[in-house]
Parts: sequence; C-alpha cells; structure tokens
Amino acid sequence: MKGIKRVHFIAVCGTGMGSLAGLMKSRGLHVTGSDLNIYPPMSIALADWNIPVSHGFKPENVATDPPPDIVVIGNAVRSDNPEAQAAKNRNLPIYSFSDALYEFAMRDKRRIVVSGTHGKTTTTSMLGTILRDVGLEPSVLLGGISNNLGSSFVEGKGDYFIVEGDEYDTAFFDKTPKFLHYHPSFLILTSVEFDHADIYFDLDDVMDSFKRLVAAMPSDGFIVSANYLPNVATVVKDAPCKVIPYSVSSTRSSGYLATGIVEEKFGTRFELLYDEKYIGDFFLPTFGRYNVANATAALAVSLELGVSKQAASTALGSYCGVKRRQEVFGEVSGVTLIDDFAHHPTAVRETLEALSSRFRGRRIVAVFEPRSNTSRRSVFQKAYGESFDSAGRVVVSEVDQGPIYSATGRVDEFFSSTELACCLRERGLDAVALDGVESIVDEVARLSQVGDVIVTLSNGSFGNIREKLLNRLRKS
Repeated sequence: MKGIKRVHFIAVCGTGMGSLAGLMKSRGLHVTGSDLNIYPPMSIALADWNIPVSHGFKPENVATDPPPDIVVIGNAVRSDNPEAQAAKNRNLPIYSFSDALYEFAMRDKRRIVVSGTHGKTTTTSMLGTILRDVGLEPSVLLGGISNNLGSSFVEGKGDYFIVEGDEYDTAFFDKTPKFLHYHPSFLILTSVEFDHADIYFDLDDVMDSFKRLVAAMPSDGFIVSANYLPNVATVVKDAPCKVIPYSVSSTRSSGYLATGIVEEKFGTRFELLYDEKYIGDFFLPTFGRYNVANATAALAVSLELGVSKQAASTALGSYCGVKRRQEVFGEVSGVTLIDDFAHHPTAVRETLEALSSRFRGRRIVAVFEPRSNTSRRSVFQKAYGESFDSAGRVVVSEVDQGPIYSATGRVDEFFSSTELACCLRERGLDAVALDGVESIVDEVARLSQVGDVIVTLSNGSFGNIREKLLNRLRKS
C-alpha cells in the first residue's frame, strides 16, 4: 500500500468489491466507488463506512483532482464501460478485484481459501468466527455481512487471511477464475456443480477450473474437501498436498464426519468423528444439513490448525449467521418473513428443506426470482422443478427477457417461469408465475395466512420486495 492514498472502485456494490473497499477505508485511505445497482446490505455497509458511491458509470468519476492512485475494476464491468475506458485512457493503474485483494491485503498472510459451488459465504463466516473467538485474530473477507464479525471484512493482526474463492472469471481483461489469484496455503472445497453458464460450457469445464486450483496447492498445505458429494473426489484426486475429506452422513467414513444430527428448537446438534473416532458433541445455532456440512468444514480446518475441541465448540455455539442467509427480516400478524440468497437449484432445495425443519408444521411460501445469468437460461429448467418440494406454495417471478451475457458465445433459450409453475402444480404444489414485483406482493399478501413463513429467494435486490412486502402486510 506504500504510496497509495486514493482508491476508486468501479462496481463497488458487489459483495467482494464492497468488502475490499471497506478494508482499504479502514486503513485510512480515501476510497470512492460507483455502481448501477445499489441495494442492501452492501449499500448500507458502504454508507456506514463513509464511502461515497456515485450512481452510474461516468468518466468524470475517475477524472478527479487529484486522480485515484489505483482503480479497482469488478468482474461485473464490461470492456465498453465508460468509466473503465476513461481510467485506461488516463493511464491510471488498473487492478482486478482479485489482484488488488492479493497484492494489498493477502500476500504476507497464510491464506485459507473457501471454494465450491455452494456454502462459501457461510463457511467463511463460521471459520472466521471460530478463529477470531479463539484469539488467532484472522483477517476475513466474505461475500456477505457476518453477524458475528459485524461486517463483510475484518483486518486482524494474526497470520491467517480467510477469503471466499469464487470460480467466476476475474475481469474483462483477465478471464481466469478469481480463486487462482489467491494462492491458498489451505483450501476448503465444499461442492462442485455446474453453474455460471455465462462463462462455462458445461460441468467438465467447471471441474477443470477447480482442478487447476487444486494443482496449484503447495505441498505443505492441505485441502479439506467434501468428497461425499458428486465430483469433489475427482477434482482433488491428484492433489499435490494432503487431502482431508469431510462428510455429513449416518454412515461412518474416513476424515471428519458429522453424524447423529438432531434438530432442536434453537439449532442443530451433531457428533463429530475423525477416522471413525469420536471427537465430541457440537451445537450449531442454525438449521439444515448443508449448514452442518459447512460447520464440519470450518471445524476441520480449525482443529487441523491446532484449535482445541472445546474452544471450537464454544465459538461455533455462538454463531449468528450471515445476512441474506435464512435472515428473518420481519414478523407481522403471525407471518414470518425471511430473505435468502439461494438461486441455484441445489441451494433452493436445501434452503427450503432447512426452513421446513426449522418451522415444522408451518406453511413455507417460496417467492423466487430467476435473476442470475444462469437461472435466466433454460439450463436448469428441469432441476428447478425438483427444488421446491418442501414449500407449501410457490410464486415465481417472470424472467427478465433482456439480453443474457455470454462469454462463451452460446445463445440459450430463456428459462420459463410459467413452465416451472406448471411443473410444480403437476407435482401437487400450489404454484403461480407472476410478472412484476407489485403483482407478486399483492398476490402473496392477499393469500397469506397466520403461521405462514414467506421466504424470498434471489441473488439480487428483487425490486426491493422485502420492504414492499413487509409494508403491505402491515397494512393488511
């Protein structure tokens, strides 16, 4: 950071970008940003950190006096972005988010990278909570706001830096996966499924990226991997370092195993084994087998780094979750409102199963927005039809028919919300597809019943549906 005083972020409201902006602001730098889509929770966090955000991308945002010492460009930015072009034309030093994070925050640390199709944010938050609570003072950067850490980043004085490792590409000028830039000392691999159809051709293409990550591991590092899930064991098969498997199952297996899972009123209790030998009982104050899996990965790394069983258990027992992961945002007249980031078919299924267990006996009303570059494609049409069985009612937003970005040059058919609703009705579910947030709010509020649990599922702001739905129910 020597000689750097002013930093500007283009597309600052991405969770990683915003977190890095906050970290640099905490070091006393002058930090500014710009974005088109400015919404909670990152918009609130940036305001709390006193980071000004300009709405829209304009050349004048980098034509300041004095100019930024460096410009960090998010991977949502395309090559024709007028602000990025202006920065290039002014010969300002340009960094991708991934390179800026490594160069200015991670290079001198022991890097724990949490990778996988699902569970990265939660696992990073859990591991950060454990290592912080036991006094190791890690630095942490995750793609969400951790309730325990009070932020999406922590700059600690200790040796470890824990970060999410995303397989998405780095920037318009660097099409390699972001996680290849982090050079992990230790790696968690939670899952490997097809996703990001805008930049990957198929599952094999995705697996090749993860294999490159594994192949670059140092021989004295280790990988904690969910080998019980499809594709993961294949990806780590030729790892140049120690591989420590973990699983969630009733069948005993090698490595770390969470078993004897019991859901209680305030969370989930489970036993942890290692190579079939009992380690101890643990309590996790949240729900869902997938969260037990995330906790098992975090515990495995903690114990491998020398954290005591008792200290890890106490820290995990204090876990409070991440915003937009099963986050309760309102309670009105016996109706509970929850927001969740789930958008991949597997994440939708696991989230709804967890909520069904957490709110046993209550109707789950799932309100789903197919928003990502993948979910707007027909690639998961059939898979989504099998993801909502734990819901009592499903409302699907009609798909935005605007252009779908494709780095592969492939043209895909649009996902059909109407077809999904029809498929769900054939499976015996009450389901409907509606166009527009106002129509959805009207319909959900009109048919809500005492005891309902309404969960919004989207990786975006969903047209500010949270606030609109909450306000509408209060007026009903």
